[in-house]
Amino acid sequence: RIAHLTAAKGQYVQPGQNISMFVPDPLWITANFKETQITDMRPGQEVDIEVDAYPDRKLRGHIDSIQPGSGPAFSILPPENATGNYVKVVQRVPVKIVFDDLPRDIVLGPGMSVVPTVRVR
Repeated sequence: RIAHLTAAKGQYVQPGQNISMFVPDPLWITANFKETQITDMRPGQEVDIEVDAYPDRKLRGHIDSIQPGSGPAFSILPPENATGNYVKVVQRVPVKIVFDDLPRDIVLGPGMSVVPTVRVR
């Protein structure tokens, strides 16, 4: 499905210019967990999902994959340490969560806020 269209019929565009944004099907969540939170997480574990836009609905999913690494290239807050200055920042690790059965009456789009809770026990 098309989520955002920035061009109109007859309009000139440049090579490489973005003219639309597509929402993939099926949808998934990329949750950035602290590296200290993923110790017991594994692909296949169940996830309870709360969507801010639908506060009265509880959705279900599971972990599809956990990114195999962390570091400045993947970090939300990359370290900017000067020589001799070191501050440890807990890194974030992207975890891909897929929905088990997304109801048709729930419409989700890129950038919407969710709160995933992984069942690790």
